[in-house]
Amino acid sequence: MPIATGLDEQSYFPRWKLKTSGVIMPEERLSWGQTIVSGLQHCVAMSGATIIAPLLMGFDPNVAVLFSGVGTLIFFVIVAGRVPSYLGSSFAFIAVVIAATGYAGQGPNPNLSVALGGIVGAGVLYGLISLVVMWSGVGWIERLLPPAVTGAVVAAIGLNLAPVAVKAVSANAFDTWTGLATVLIIGVVAVAAPGLWRRLPIILGAVGGYFLYLLFANGLGFGKPIDFTQLSAAPWLGLPNFTAPSFHADAIFLIAPVAVILVAENLGHIKAVGAMTGRSLDGYLGRALFADSLATIVAACGGGTGVTTYAENIGVMAATKVYSTLLFAFAALVSILLGFSPKFGALILSIPGPVIGGLSIVLFGLIAAMAGRIWVENKVDFANPANLITVAVALIAGAGDLTLKFGAFTIGGIGTATFGAIILYQILTSPRAQRAD
Repeated sequence: MPIATGLDEQSYFPRWKLKTSGVIMPEERLSWGQTIVSGLQHCVAMSGATIIAPLLMGFDPNVAVLFSGVGTLIFFVIVAGRVPSYLGSSFAFIAVVIAATGYAGQGPNPNLSVALGGIVGAGVLYGLISLVVMWSGVGWIERLLPPAVTGAVVAAIGLNLAPVAVKAVSANAFDTWTGLATVLIIGVVAVAAPGLWRRLPIILGAVGGYFLYLLFANGLGFGKPIDFTQLSAAPWLGLPNFTAPSFHADAIFLIAPVAVILVAENLGHIKAVGAMTGRSLDGYLGRALFADSLATIVAACGGGTGVTTYAENIGVMAATKVYSTLLFAFAALVSILLGFSPKFGALILSIPGPVIGGLSIVLFGLIAAMAGRIWVENKVDFANPANLITVAVALIAGAGDLTLKFGAFTIGGIGTATFGAIILYQILTSPRAQRAD
């Protein structure tokens, strides 16, 4: 397939042509009114995960939302407005950030700057990989990260996070039932809600769990009431609480390997958007990886989470058949404005712990379950011992948080699973191993 069929290659950005019905391609645009409505829809789609991820790591959600908008604009400019994507908080960082900072799971992370330094390190490694892709193409990534390995690493991340989710709903019986009720709301919305609402199970689950907790805790006294003092006092407009990174070798060594996951995520998303639009976007993959790496570095330098292209927004595009890149520029501007609203941030921070725990059970489980989708869609052959052993070892290393120490350096379960899967697969599929077979 041609890389850019239908695009005006004479200018850096497309000359977006007005089209108000049918399939809207990246270089086309809706009317400005439709653009605003559709852009807000993308804001809603990304908001659940982009807000929940920083809460799980003890980051400021205002700052995370702000930098998701900044990162999306960076991406928009570097890919010349030709690849429709939104960049939101990456869940791949959660386990390693918690491990690197010893975060207890409630309130601001006291070692936030340490985590930010590690995320900068991941962004730098990610950027180096993107430069190699620009120079040599994408083939080596597909050989280094075949579906068997990618799925194993994704599953290991989800399983590594399982104890965090369970702990968040285990303080008492009320918290447990609130968390499970939140899980149920998410499931019902995902399965039975009409139209667009079905695509917003996380945010609707958070809203439903919030009001359920409010009813039984504040209203009936079954749990600790939600304190609205900070929400009432917070101004509508104000500067976010920016935080600078500090650099510690252990944290960088633990967090930086997440770059491998971000590469795999971005590769999959670019392939998915290319398939939906009917044109190969492989020629923009190097730029997309570099844009994501730069956005991650910029976010971490100000207190935001690492970012990645969002499957949630790809789902909205699949449902609407509107791929105009202008929607994402508008959505990014809205996110930046929300980042400058302390009132919005205080509302997010008032979400009760057990509700966050219920969201975590679903989200972390979905991360692990995504591995099954990767294996099924790519027809991974588990009768092949190389695939089977690679996956088996990675799952146990991640779930059991197998830690390796090299002098002053420590690699946690995610890093062990990631590097272990990559190295083990290459060994088991080497020509010598194949000849022995």
